[in-house]
Amino acid sequence: MPLGMNLVTEEFLSAVRALPKAELHLHIEGTLEPAMLMRLAAKHSVSLPYQSEAEVHAAYDFSDLQSFLDIYYLGAGVLIDEQDFYDLMFAYLSRCRDEGIVHSEIMFDPQTHTDRGISFGTVMDGFLRAMASAQREWGQSSALIMSFLRHLDEDRAFQTLKQAEPYRDHIQSVGLDSSELGHPPEKFAGVYAEARSQGYRPVAHAGEEGPPEYIWGALNTLEVERIDHGVRCLEDDALVQHLVEHQIPLTVCPLSNVRLCVFPEMLQHPLLDMLDRGLNVTVNSDDPPYFGGYLMDNFESLHENLSLDLDQAKRLAVNSINSSFLSSDIKEGWLTQLSSP
Repeated sequence: MPLGMNLVTEEFLSAVRALPKAELHLHIEGTLEPAMLMRLAAKHSVSLPYQSEAEVHAAYDFSDLQSFLDIYYLGAGVLIDEQDFYDLMFAYLSRCRDEGIVHSEIMFDPQTHTDRGISFGTVMDGFLRAMASAQREWGQSSALIMSFLRHLDEDRAFQTLKQAEPYRDHIQSVGLDSSELGHPPEKFAGVYAEARSQGYRPVAHAGEEGPPEYIWGALNTLEVERIDHGVRCLEDDALVQHLVEHQIPLTVCPLSNVRLCVFPEMLQHPLLDMLDRGLNVTVNSDDPPYFGGYLMDNFESLHENLSLDLDQAKRLAVNSINSSFLSSDIKEGWLTQLSSP
């Protein structure tokens, strides 16, 4: 069957699952499944406003980014000891193996934990142990993006950068997440300059809730190499032209965009239009249990609602590998596989 023709859903998903893919926009704290949330709450005697997994699922009905973040930070409160962070990371990496994600660049929010009295080392030791286990057991490739919480001040971000020094060789990138509106990229110009001087690869959330100006700010002031989300670039033709000309990656999260009401429904998501316009877009899952699915669930929804075909899925997979921070030789190996019939 020619690539441009839609396959029936199961055949399509099987084919897409087999494609080597990178996931570049995934918050590890946002992979906390209701079952693990309830288990860890019981383990640590943490009081939650939920009595069952069903009540947790029911709570995942968000009106905007802030209403999601309120529940996100509440859930993170059950992550306390090193084993918790190991279990969280290993569960996600196991999902990568099942979904054909050959490499993942994983965001984590140390301030969410250090502000609760959890040491930076407890967080990192759990994550790194899980990443080493997955690498050893099935060759899973992964890297860490240390995200600053943009609703906090820049001094706090500098403190986090300092805390990361013992783990510098284990953290690839710095990022910027949490509440976007009212917290433009320029607020973090100083800490990003310092992080770049230390060799971190800079990325940042911009253009989800915030306007196109935030994308410009992330590019020009923070000098980021990738934009997380970036869907509001379409409101600025000059910005679109710039992004296309420089092939700056946009790590788009379709199910997340719909759940957080950036777009009313998947039928109105502009991902395929962005792809057709030459933007370097990738598909990612953001915070999967909260937003209705992991990477393959995003591909399935795009297929069912926007008629995403296998040729387009391959282009998205190619974009994901090219947009990763993998070495050129490793990229070439995966791209060779993607170019084969």
